[in-house]
Amino acid sequence: MADLFDARAKSAKKSPLAERMRPQNLDEFVGQEHLVGPDKILSGFMERKELVSMIFWGPPGVGKTTLALIISRAMGSHFVSFSAVLSGVKEIRAVIEEARQQL
Repeated sequence: MADLFDARAKSAKKSPLAERMRPQNLDEFVGQEHLVGPDKILSGFMERKELVSMIFWGPPGVGKTTLALIISRAMGSHFVSFSAVLSGVKEIRAVIEEARQQL
């Protein structure tokens, strides 16, 4: 008998390896210890459920989106990933409208 977890497992097998291996929490996140290590600024914000504005900057593949996903999960927040470089004004407006509807 198939259930929700079987469907999720089958769906996960189809996702790219990088997506399946993505760190799920700060304990699995490697690097930026000065920000995410024990008793550091980001881990402190997450423990207190205190969200502040942040800009993550860097080349592709360094963990910006992964860290944002980890933070959003810890805060219980909805997260939408998109590239401001590759997206046009129409897509950005759609993301903003979706965020408004989530409030």
